[in-house]
Amino acid sequence: MSTPMIANLEKLLGGPRDGALLRFSLGNAWLAADPDKAAGYYRDAVTRDPVYSAAWKGLGKALAAAGRPAEAVEAYREGIAVAERHGNIQAAKEMKVFLRRAEKSLAAPDGDAPA
Repeated sequence: MSTPMIANLEKLLGGPRDGALLRFSLGNAWLAADPDKAAGYYRDAVTRDPVYSAAWKGLGKALAAAGRPAEAVEAYREGIAVAERHGNIQAAKEMKVFLRRAEKSLAAPDGDAPA
């Protein structure tokens, strides 16, 4: 389900404006419709800019939404470490909340924490 906005952003891929921010924006745009696709874009963003705290948080959210809680836990842990190293305390706090949720999801017998 590509929207005109997504299509316009994807046209920028591979061009001079392609970078972590574009990949982060595409992750945000795809998150609700296709969390797996969003996770790919967020992963691209953190590969291009490993200290991009918001992209680490987005990656964790996308992986959790895609039903991949173990990978979400890894992403949140890395994102928390990055955020704390760079003084981004608010992002670290937010990711700690999401990390706890992902860990609970892993601990649930069916792999999905109760709502």
